[in-house]
Amino acid sequence: MSQWRVAMDRIQELVRLHRMGNGCREVAHLLRMGPVQEKEYRQALIMAGLFEGSPDDLPSLEKLKAAVIEFRPPKPAPQQASSVARWADQVTEMLKKKAEPTAIFDALRLQEPEFQGSLWAVKRLCARLRKALPPRAEDVTIPVVTAPGEVAQVDFGYVGKLYDPDRGQLRRAWVFVMVLGFSRHMFARVVFDQRQETWLELHSLAFEHFGGAVETLVPDNLKAAVVRAAFGVSKQPELNRSYRELARHYGIKIDPTPPYQPEKKGKVESAVKYIKRNFIRPRSFADIQECNRQLGEWVMKIAGQRVHGTTREQPLVTFERQERAALRPLPAMRFQPIVWFRPTIRTDCLFHFERHFYPVPWRFRDKEDVWVRALPRRLEVLCDDETIITHARGKAVPREIMDQCLPEHRADLRHRSRSFWEERADRLGPETGAYIREVFDSDDVLSLLRTVQAMVRLLENHPERAEGASKRARFYASYGYGALKDMLRKGLDLQPLPTALLPVHGRLPAPRFARKASELMQLPLEMSHEPN
Repeated sequence: MSQWRVAMDRIQELVRLHRMGNGCREVAHLLRMGPVQEKEYRQALIMAGLFEGSPDDLPSLEKLKAAVIEFRPPKPAPQQASSVARWADQVTEMLKKKAEPTAIFDALRLQEPEFQGSLWAVKRLCARLRKALPPRAEDVTIPVVTAPGEVAQVDFGYVGKLYDPDRGQLRRAWVFVMVLGFSRHMFARVVFDQRQETWLELHSLAFEHFGGAVETLVPDNLKAAVVRAAFGVSKQPELNRSYRELARHYGIKIDPTPPYQPEKKGKVESAVKYIKRNFIRPRSFADIQECNRQLGEWVMKIAGQRVHGTTREQPLVTFERQERAALRPLPAMRFQPIVWFRPTIRTDCLFHFERHFYPVPWRFRDKEDVWVRALPRRLEVLCDDETIITHARGKAVPREIMDQCLPEHRADLRHRSRSFWEERADRLGPETGAYIREVFDSDDVLSLLRTVQAMVRLLENHPERAEGASKRARFYASYGYGALKDMLRKGLDLQPLPTALLPVHGRLPAPRFARKASELMQLPLEMSHEPN
C-alpha cells in the first residue's frame, strides 16, 4: 500500500468514478494515484462489498474508513530525509551533461567510496535539481485538441478597483472566466472576492449560462479549488472538499493544472488577458453592477462574434452549432454551495463562522483533522471523517450545548454569581448553605468566589460528609479551603464537637484586664503631675 494516507473523500470519489464506468487507469490519473495504489484500494472495497452500486448512492465516509482499515491497514511512513543530499553538486554537474538518474547512480557508486544511497534517492534528487537547469524540449507545452463539451478552463484575473454600492467605497475586483475548450465561448463575471461560496456560485452561473456542464474542468491552484498542489506525478494533490461536492452534483471531473505551469490552461489565460485589454481598459464604470451588465453584452456581441485567432471561427457560432448539444444536461435542482473548511478552534472550544460562534467538544480542540461541512441549514463538525457534533447554521447555540462541550469537571466555573454557588451549596444541606454564606461574608473587601467554587466542588465530591464538615467548620469559624480539605482528609468531620461553648470568632465576652467605666468615675481627680 502507498506510504501516503488517502483521505476518505478521495476513496469515495474513486468509487463514484468506477461506478460511472471509468477505467482503472483513467481513475488513477484523475485522482493522481499510482496504478498499484488504486488497485489496492479497489480490491479492499471489493472485499468489503462497497464497490458495486449506483453512482448516486455512494457509501458513507464511515463505512469506507472501516473497510480500508480492515482490509488495507496503513503502513508506517518511511524515512523522509534524503540520503544523497551531500552529493548534490556532483549530481548537478552530471545533469548538465544530460545524464540520466540511473547513469548518475552507477557513477556515484564507482567514484564515491562512501556512497550508499539507493537509485530512487538519486531519482528524487535529480527531480529537484532539474528545476534549476535551463528549459528542455520536454518542458514545452503541447497543444491539446478537445472535443465539444469535453473540457472547460476556469481562472480569476485582477481587474483593478471598482465601486461597491453596498459598502459605498472602492474595492479590489477580479474577473471570473470560464472558457469552453472547443468553441472558445466564455462566461465572465466581475466579483469582489475569491471565497469558496463565490467560487462555487460562479460555476453554477456559468453552467446555467451555457445551458449545460462539461465533462472535465481545468481550474487553477487557488485554495477554493485545490488545497494542496501536486509537484510531480509522484505527489498527491488535494482538492477542496467543497469543489468535490460541486463536481458530484454536476457529474463532472476535476483535472487541476500543475503548479507553476499556467501554459497548461492557456485558453483561459488568453481569455483573461483579452478581457483586460479589450473590455476593461477602454471603459469606465459607475459601479460593479454596470460593469457586469456591459461585460455580459460584450461577451455575446464582441467576444462571441469575433474570429478567434486559433480556431479561425466565431466562438458563439461554433458553440451554438456544435458544442451546446454536447454539454451534459443540468440537474433538476440547482446546486446549493456546501463549504468545507478547517476551523480555528479557540481555547474556549469555540470557532467562528458567519458572525456566530459554535462549540466543539473539548477533546477535539487540538486535533489536526477537524473539518466543518457548512450545509445550507446546518453545520457538521467532523474529525477523522466522523461526525462529532451538528449545529443549526446562522443561529445562536444554546448555553447548555456550550456547557456540554466543555470539560465536565470545569464547565460550571464560568458561573460568577454568588447566588448560583449558594444554591448548589443548599442542595447539599442547610449547614453547607449557611457555611458557604459565612465564607462569602468573612471578608468585606476581598472576593472569595474562587475559594467558594473550590469548596463547593470539594463538598460535592463527598455529599454524605458535606453537612458534618460544614457544621464543624462553622463551629471553629474555619473559612479556608485548605482547612476544609484537611478536615475531610483526616476525618475530623466524623468526630463529635466539643461540649464547651466557645466564644464567637473575633469577639470576647469581657476583656480580661478592662475596668468598668463606673469604677473609673469614682476615683479622685489628680491635680498635679507628680508621680504617686
